[in-house]
Amino acid sequence: MEKQTPANSLDRIEGLLGARARSRRVIVSPEGVPLRVEIADIGERLAAFVLDMFFWLGASILFYLVAAFLLLRGSTGGVAVTLCLFLAFLLRNAYFAHFELAWQGSTPGKRICGLKAIDREGGPLTPAAVVARNLTREVEVFVPLGLMLSLSGGAAVWETLSLLAWVLVISCLPLFNRDRLRAGDIIAGTMVIALPRHALASELARTDQDYRFTHAQLQAYGSFELQVLEELLRRPDSSETRRTLDDVASKICRRIGWADPVPHSQARRFLEAFYTAERDELERGQLFGRYRPHKNSPEASRAGAS
Repeated sequence: MEKQTPANSLDRIEGLLGARARSRRVIVSPEGVPLRVEIADIGERLAAFVLDMFFWLGASILFYLVAAFLLLRGSTGGVAVTLCLFLAFLLRNAYFAHFELAWQGSTPGKRICGLKAIDREGGPLTPAAVVARNLTREVEVFVPLGLMLSLSGGAAVWETLSLLAWVLVISCLPLFNRDRLRAGDIIAGTMVIALPRHALASELARTDQDYRFTHAQLQAYGSFELQVLEELLRRPDSSETRRTLDDVASKICRRIGWADPVPHSQARRFLEAFYTAERDELERGQLFGRYRPHKNSPEASRAGAS
């Protein structure tokens, strides 16, 4: 019989909850903490890139309009085009580099799609890695496309086909490695992961003013226990469910050091409030690269859970 590890149990619960199946990897941080991450799909990365290009293009158009009035008046057509292309290069790379540094691996497009870039060795995302992965995008996509657009009508067919083949081969590179790495990720030592986003039912998302939990209390559990609790709260109401809720509420109170007793009639209310607070705590941690898979993980132990 297969041994039920927290990782296997997490897969089973995600299946029960209808969560999307993803490729997962375990990377070890420099401190020796195993981090279980979900690899972003090709479609998600493409959607994030299209959104970022839309935002960048909108910002560039506004910038060009301002530049046309302030900088380009009296310039010849060739100088204006050259300056616009140079400004586009600066804006494009500044856009991606700025947001990935400021938002710790996320851009507006990635944030909307629930993605972020991380270091493949589990360390912090360094400025050098951010610059490398974004400058490589120029060689991957924009330089070949720019050359294709600059070709005259009399250009040889092989020139156009070779540039098109270059773009296609580079674009398809993530399809041929298990971590969906593009050339920039390989050079910079990064990878793009998907932040787990389990649907939170409206009946579970309740902020209860009577139950407030401290940061230390919310370090007692991880993603696995949170999903077990979610599965429990979704069960149909019955006498057996109420007994189970009461028992779970008592165990949580003992573990987190909750001083006030929770009446039997308030067990579900207490658990819903704890679920909402714990989920918010874990999601905040994931945004900063801290992933706690279960309560006995090293990350949870260092946070002070017993």
